[in-house]
Amino acid sequence: MEDWVNENLDAAEGLASSGLCDRCLGRMFGKLGTGMTNDIRGRMFREALSEKRTDIPAPEICSLCENVFDLMDRFADAVAESVNSIRSENFLVGSRVEPEIAEKEKELWGKYGLENAEAIKTELNREIGKLALPLINRPVEFKNPQVVACIDTRFADVTLDISPIFIAGRYYKYSREIPQTIWPCRVCKGKGCERCKGTGKMYQTSVQEIIGDIALEMSGGEEHFFHGMGREDIDACMLGEGRPFVLEISRPKIRDIDTDELERRSNASELAGYARLHFVPRDAVQEYKSADPDKTYVARVKTDGKVNKERVNEVALSFKNVHINQRTPRRVEHRRADLVRKREIRWVEAEMIGDDVFDLTVNAESGTYIKEFVSGDEGRTVPNFSDVLGVRCAVQTLDVIAINYQEPMRD
Repeated sequence: MEDWVNENLDAAEGLASSGLCDRCLGRMFGKLGTGMTNDIRGRMFREALSEKRTDIPAPEICSLCENVFDLMDRFADAVAESVNSIRSENFLVGSRVEPEIAEKEKELWGKYGLENAEAIKTELNREIGKLALPLINRPVEFKNPQVVACIDTRFADVTLDISPIFIAGRYYKYSREIPQTIWPCRVCKGKGCERCKGTGKMYQTSVQEIIGDIALEMSGGEEHFFHGMGREDIDACMLGEGRPFVLEISRPKIRDIDTDELERRSNASELAGYARLHFVPRDAVQEYKSADPDKTYVARVKTDGKVNKERVNEVALSFKNVHINQRTPRRVEHRRADLVRKREIRWVEAEMIGDDVFDLTVNAESGTYIKEFVSGDEGRTVPNFSDVLGVRCAVQTLDVIAINYQEPMRD
């Protein structure tokens, strides 16, 4: 007889006398002994009690689990049916038990000073998983499961917790009339009203929706979320090599969607484009959102009256590694805190288009308000291009042409 059995006979006798089945009795000492299941462990205690103290037969109905383990085949079938309804590379089993059972189990731990017990949920998860495994033909994954099948042992109902999929890439915005993400109507807050014609949105589509709706269709997911590395103004285009983003799809039924097909179908739109689509882990979202790379812009600038070409070039070249102070622009002060932000203009180049029109190519620190750098925003940005040039300037159009970000290498 194992030493740990003899050492715990007092507690085992009290537990067996309270009407525990072999599984529940063995689980109270589940961390003792190796290479055996809890029902074998329980029988060992019952046999030791019979030999050395008193015969306490296993009850017909367990006072703790109420014979829930007799239903494990049924639970495994329900888990397998649910998991097999979706496509994934792995799965994990979870469970819910009667609150009274969990509470009674804890009371027994305290009453008998049990420090090596295993929770009933842990045993159910493991044993149901072992029975479901050959019915599912997918490995169990404990650390990062793609699907967790949680079975409610009261009703044999299964709830699937499906982890999202994340697709990264670069997007281009060709339209000056769509936002990056879904923009709820300011009047009805998304409920639908006369202003938004019942759509609940300020704009009928967005960079997010063009690709997100297609990804939902392909994956059978429930909702999409868009995580861009910053955003441009609605009236600005995103050109060059595009802006990095991560598209998140919740509860996908199909995880391994064809990203080439997603890219092809999304690029049928004339409003936006997408490239370099690939799957990434969840932590890529935080990487993208916390990145603050420098950006390069092209601004078409109109001045009040004619300007000298040489003077424009001279002013442009003077903004080399120049620090500016930008108070929150008037155009966004209704939704941004009124702060003074310190930013750096890395360099500026100018190209004359006409007597009173020129293009400025500006490379600046992340978070710089380019329109206000050019106009001065009534003195809220200092120094600014207009003041140094001595002529009032206004940005007619703005394009983002480069985001200086290199994606990290991933396994």
